[in-house]
Order: sequence, then C-alpha cells, then structure tokens
Amino acid sequence: MDTRFLESLVTVVDNGSMAEAARRLNLTPAAVAQRLRALEAELGLRLVLRAGRNMKPTEDGLAVVSRARRLLAELRDLAAIADRSLAGELRIGAVPTATIGLLPGLMTRLQEAHPRIEIRIQPGASAELYGRVQAGELDAAVIVQPYFPLPKTLGWQTLREERLIVLAPSRLAGADPHAVLQAEPFVRYDQSSWGGRIVDGYLRQHRIRVRERFELVTLDAIAVLVDRGLGVSLVPEWAPPWPEGLSLARLRLPGEAPARCMGLIWNLASPRPRLVAALRGVAEAD
Repeated sequence: MDTRFLESLVTVVDNGSMAEAARRLNLTPAAVAQRLRALEAELGLRLVLRAGRNMKPTEDGLAVVSRARRLLAELRDLAAIADRSLAGELRIGAVPTATIGLLPGLMTRLQEAHPRIEIRIQPGASAELYGRVQAGELDAAVIVQPYFPLPKTLGWQTLREERLIVLAPSRLAGADPHAVLQAEPFVRYDQSSWGGRIVDGYLRQHRIRVRERFELVTLDAIAVLVDRGLGVSLVPEWAPPWPEGLSLARLRLPGEAPARCMGLIWNLASPRPRLVAALRGVAEAD
C-alpha cells in the first residue's frame, strides 16, 4: 500500500474538499481523486462520498483515517530517527488559558530553533490531558500541576505560579477581598477542575460562605460575567492576554495566597524523547 494514498485520504477528510486537498498536496484534483479510487479498490471499501461541494468520509473511511493518522505519524518518527535531526511530529496538549497565554511563546521559540518539528496542539482540561500524556497519546502537555504525587513514568517542569485573586467589578476596587466574597454573588471556577479545587480549598480554609450564582470552567468567561456586574470570583491570575475592554478590579488576598502552578508534563517513555527535550529546553529559557 502506497502511504501517499493514505496521506491523500487524510488530507481530503481534514479539509472536506478535493480541491483544497490537492492544493495542500501540490497535486491536481484529478490526481488526488485517482489516489482515492486506487486506495478504495485496494481495500475494497468506499471511503468518501460527495455531499454537495464537499467530501465526507463514510463510516469505513473514518475508521481507516483514524489508523492512517497513527501510521503516518509513526513513519515521520522513523524518518526523524534515520537522519538524527530534530524533526517529526510533536503532540502537545494545553488547557485553554495556556493555549493563548503560555503556549504561543513556547511554540515560537521551538519553531525558530527547530523548524522541522511539526507541532500538533490539542486543547483540553488538565485531568483529560494528564491521562492522555500518561497513555502515550500526547508527548507533553501544559496543565495545572496535579494535586497528587506524579508516577515515576512522568516528568514535570513548573512554568508559572498564578496566585489566587478576587476578581470584581471596578466599582469595588480597594475593597476588602474576603468581605467582597461574602457580600456579592459568586461566580465559581468549576470545582471539578484542578484549579477549581484550589479555590474551593481556600474558601473552606477561611470559612468564607459564598452566594453562588454561576459555575464556569473557562476563566475568560468568568471575567466577562464579572465585568457585566453578575458577581465576583476567586481565580488564579492567569497569563495574559485577558479579554479586552473589561473594567475589572483585581483584589489581592491577605498574606501569601495559594497558587495554581502551570507546568509542562511529559511521558518519560515517549517515542520522541529528543523532541520533548527540545520543548523542555525552550521552556527553561523562558
């Protein structure tokens, strides 16, 4: 089986168009169509169907594409090993705030230093990404530091400590943070998230009873609700950029506030240790 045919199938499915796939592969649409017909004939399966101006995978097509992605990634890894250069696919996960706050700088430095590394970024929550790194589905991820000891199969590198602050409408600037939390409606940072557990622990420790109005997992969305006067919140002071045009007060907690530690987690048994080491290198240089 010609792996170029599999690459053509994946590109058509990803782009939903024969013409766009041809452009990306630097082929003619007729050549792409010929590759797909040859692959369908070899497998004895119908892999794609035309839906108006778009191409949609069949059920069999989806199954083949899933396996083809893994096969093509493994072939790229083999090519990287053969020429001993820093090249190949690096699969990185990131929580939402890291995707826009921490990851762009890391990716820029990594691409400047090693332009042949192909970066694939997948968003998710910390618990989900932790599991995917542990299972070998991702090489590394930028997540909230787990609240439990890491197994010896995983590595950790802290990137940023984000202290808890009370986020309030600007009219409350200078107010006592604990008094604000008890007096105003509360927009809670999702208790099931690892960062939300830190918030919940602080409220319990200081016996602060809040009047919960909303519970959200996305910090940007919490900031917008607070700006609209729908409540106050207790959140980690995450890496910028923050949503623009908001009028907010950031109230510092008394003493040394607990922090949400953001960091890089990786699988020590990754089949791409040199690529992971390159990522860790640019992270240390930050």
